Amino acid sequence: MTVKSIQSLVDMVLKEIKTITADEAFQIFEKNNCNLIDIREINELENSGKVEGANHIPRGMLEVYLDPYSPIFKNGQLDKDKEIVLFCAGGVRSALAAKSLKDMGYEKISHIEGGFGAIINSNFKVI
Repeated sequence: MTVKSIQSLVDMVLKEIKTITADEAFQIFEKNNCNLIDIREINELENSGKVEGANHIPRGMLEVYLDPYSPIFKNGQLDKDKEIVLFCAGGVRSALAAKSLKDMGYEKISHIEGGFGAIINSNFKVI
């Protein structure tokens, strides 16, 4: 059995998903054209801050929260007609999560290259 490295897995995923910069994400967010979702763990938000206006769904619960057949589906909290823009700390988890949501059937999905590290150097307000 050959086990792939996380980097090779991410490299494969990046060929299949949409990647945007923090500045591009801010433009979409500012126009209210996306669901901005922070998939970092709660302790990361507590330690580093959070993006004002972003939804928080931890990576481990993302597919459950966005499964319309799940009893804890986040119905009404996200606008299904808007693009879903994901971010994590550095871009690895959000890339994998974007691929997972794409596999679930979501079409308007992207992730922020560089994650929260790029966001703090952009126009987003971190609180």
